[in-house]
Amino acid sequence: MPNQIQEPARFRSQEYLDVLDAAPSASTIHLPSASAEIMRKEAAAGHPLEVCGLLVGRLMDGDWHIREAIPVPNLNSERAVDRFQLDPRAFQEVDNRLRNSDDDIVGIYHSHPDCPARPSPTDLENAWDDYAYIIVSVSDSGVQDLLCWQVNPDSRRFAAVTVDED
Repeated sequence: MPNQIQEPARFRSQEYLDVLDAAPSASTIHLPSASAEIMRKEAAAGHPLEVCGLLVGRLMDGDWHIREAIPVPNLNSERAVDRFQLDPRAFQEVDNRLRNSDDDIVGIYHSHPDCPARPSPTDLENAWDDYAYIIVSVSDSGVQDLLCWQVNPDSRRFAAVTVDED
């Protein structure tokens, strides 16, 4: 599908460019197509507001192996068009459910309505090391892109992660 997103000028600003690492990550996220489809459907259904959720699986040898994408309510009611706030109660419920399993919460996904699937300075301010961050770009014509990022602890910038959707 051709990109229908008109990139807002802020994504070309130095502030936004400064959150991106020049070098890609050496890591890969292994993403089941069913999980990718959940994220795409949620993003399209939620447009023009941001949606968010959790990525459940394992981090092994520097790569994320996702088993499940779990939608979580976006509690940001003031700026939901360009911000998300994960429901902490939903986060805790998922974390509790995983206590006796081999899986953990290993990442977060969210949508960027009418914006590229690139992280923002706000995304970086709220990012945790060792988490995978999937961003789904969505417009009124549907999902445009799904990209993954991780924080490089050396530069404190987002590095692009290879997405292996199977």
